[in-house]
Order: sequence, then structure tokens, then C-alpha cells
Amino acid sequence: MKKVLVLVCIAVCATVLLVFCSGPVAEEHVAGVSTEGISPDSMAKRGAYLVSIMGCNDCHTPKKMGPNGPVFDEDRLLSGHPADMPVAKFDTGTSKNWILFNQILTNYVGPWGISYSANLTPDSTGTGSWTEAQFIKSIREGKYKGLDNTRPLLPPMPWQEYSKASDEDLKAIFAYLKTIKPIKNVVPMATINMH
Repeated sequence: MKKVLVLVCIAVCATVLLVFCSGPVAEEHVAGVSTEGISPDSMAKRGAYLVSIMGCNDCHTPKKMGPNGPVFDEDRLLSGHPADMPVAKFDTGTSKNWILFNQILTNYVGPWGISYSANLTPDSTGTGSWTEAQFIKSIREGKYKGLDNTRPLLPPMPWQEYSKASDEDLKAIFAYLKTIKPIKNVVPMATINMH
């Protein structure tokens, strides 16, 4: 049974890496696109669409087991790694050569250390106190919480690819995140390997 779970985790990891790490290099982001005159409702709808097609739920929404396998837990939409879910035991030698995912795809172990999917909901334990500028800086520069002098965003977050999104798209995503249900969930701090 453990071998099957390991093979499933490897397959999921390989799929995520292929999706996020392959393909042609996109053009630079389109800065300075004006969102003036666009209704907040339209911005949020555009943001919902972008969150859906960019796969944000794949990592930031915990899963639950359905009759055909794991499905998004809609009650915990974009709330990140559950605070009460510990990291499973793993072989530290393996994490130097492989990326390990937990069963709900919110916790990751690899050569960088241990990372957790962030709470993106507008609760104070998520992005509730963030400004739009912080959100954009987080995605553009890979800065934790969009703040200077913080750690980088860790794998598997593909911020390098998302950084090419237009200002308009990032503002739309942020507008959408402000409309979803706030969920109190203090995601554990990452553990960074210092080599």
C-alpha cells in the first residue's frame, strides 16, 4: 500500500512539474494596464476565472476524498494547509532528490525544506490585511506576504510564471480573493534548509 501511495505522489508531482515548468517562455507582464472604470463585480468575476484556470485551488484548497478520488473541499476554499495537519514522517535523504506532497496537496517537502500552501482568504490569518500592492509584489517578486526583507516564496509556487501576468489580471485576482469566505487558518511557518 505504501508503494502505491508513493507512486501516486510521484505521478502527481511529475504532473504538477510538467504543467508549471514546461512550455514556451511567456512575454514580460503588461504593466500599467488601467482598471479604471471597470466595476468591482466585473473585476472579481475576472479574478474568479483566472484563479480557476491558473490552478490556484490545486494547492491552496484542501481536498477531501470523494467517490472518484480527491475533490476540492469547498468549505475550505483557498484556505491553505490546515493548521491542525502535521507533516507526515518522511525520509530526509529522499527529500534531497525528490519533491514529496501530502495527500491533500497542501504540504511539500524538497531540497528547499518544508513549505505549506498559504491561506488566501480575506481572514486576518490569510490575506485579510494585505494591500493590493503587497499582493502584486508577492507575485511579481516572489516575496513572502509581499513585504521587503522577507523570505522568498517557496516551491511549488510558480510565482516566476505568474509574475508575467498583467497588472489588470493580478488586480482582478486580488479583487476576487477579497470576495470569498474568510476562513481562520494559521498556516504553519515554512522550514527552510540552509545548505
